[in-house]
Amino acid sequence: MTKRPSFTTYPDLASRVLAGSVVYANDELFAERENLIKPEPAIFSAEAFGHKGKVYDGWETRRRREPGYDFAIIRLGVPGILCGVVIDTSWFTGNYPPYASVEGASIGGYPSPEELEKADWTPLVAKSELRGDADNFFEIADERRYTHVRLSIYPDGGVARFRVHGMPRPDPRLLAGTIDLAALENGGQVIDCSNAFYSSPNSLLLPGRARIMGDGWENARRRDAGNEHVTVRLAARGRVRRVEIDTSYFVGNAPGWASLTGDDDVVLVPRTRLQPDTRHFFVIEETTAVSQVRLDVIPDGGVARLRVHGEIDPDVLELLLRN
Repeated sequence: MTKRPSFTTYPDLASRVLAGSVVYANDELFAERENLIKPEPAIFSAEAFGHKGKVYDGWETRRRREPGYDFAIIRLGVPGILCGVVIDTSWFTGNYPPYASVEGASIGGYPSPEELEKADWTPLVAKSELRGDADNFFEIADERRYTHVRLSIYPDGGVARFRVHGMPRPDPRLLAGTIDLAALENGGQVIDCSNAFYSSPNSLLLPGRARIMGDGWENARRRDAGNEHVTVRLAARGRVRRVEIDTSYFVGNAPGWASLTGDDDVVLVPRTRLQPDTRHFFVIEETTAVSQVRLDVIPDGGVARLRVHGEIDPDVLELLLRN
């Protein structure tokens, strides 16, 4: 199995789970553009044919008969600093694009597709060769914040999925008041995890409720005297008011106990017994502000969501707004 690049541990900021959207594609005759950002892997059915031909689980354009290329514009669900992209051509063999490029733009508000086409686009991945029926990985070295990306394919063809991995950087004006300081959409980020055998700890910070067990973080069964843990850097340093540890859908594999600790060893939730398939709420008494939290699950097991509600320190928020 090919080792995946380290940038793929960052969340997919384009994912539909984060409300990403493919706002425009110049052509989608064979397969619709929205498939690009589906969170699940592409599937294939040998029997699936429609009036226009073979039905693929991806974005596919018609065979181009004139000069030019095809492209799709994606609005990121959460703006951020991009670390790398995956152009997944799964199941596309004789009809994948031989080359692709990626550009980024940072645009405030809610621009229309026409406005986006006229935007200033920054090259992020130069025109590069692709392999068919494969994950094509491209690292990005750029410290700027982007809200939109444009995937161009040369000259035409099909792409199953497009993943845009990066560090979330939301508009700081949206962070005033009581918020979920750990939420990915607010800028929370997993910075350490002891074990992610079954599923990514990034799932802990996703919006909404988990729908199935696979929507959460699940580690392998531990066979020694230790325990599993995950550390989350909060959106910004703040005071925690309420914590939720949700074990929904984890029935025979929920942790027996859990604790939550802030930096400087601030105890937010002491070691507490957990129940399977249950949302656990904890009111936090007055504590010092923290910039990160560590969730310990004892000895192991799955957690669907972690919520850390509180307010960003006023001085920190003012600094964010100035920058």
